Amino acid sequence: MRLNDPQVWTLLGIFAAVMLGGMTLMTTQLSRVIRVEVDRIDATLSARIDGLDTALSARIDGLDTALSTRIDGLDARLGRIESKVDDLDKELTNLVMRFWRSQ
Repeated sequence: MRLNDPQVWTLLGIFAAVMLGGMTLMTTQLSRVIRVEVDRIDATLSARIDGLDTALSARIDGLDTALSTRIDGLDARLGRIESKVDDLDKELTNLVMRFWRSQ
């Protein structure tokens, strides 16, 4: 078969067009599949991250409440200690004043 017949060149052109069209179709379909899978993975990860965010927010709020309660308790205890130290300071000042006046 010689390659100078018009039918051969026509068949070669048709074959090349079919192959290019098939490659284009497969590339388009593969691109769509990849896009759908990436969107699915994105949705799954977003849902998991939202769940973790909610759980962590709840735990952090619980810890904040617990720490606030403990800090308030410590503040009250320090207030009592401060008032006792002030009372001791007044008593010591009175004792010193008595001692120095007596001499």
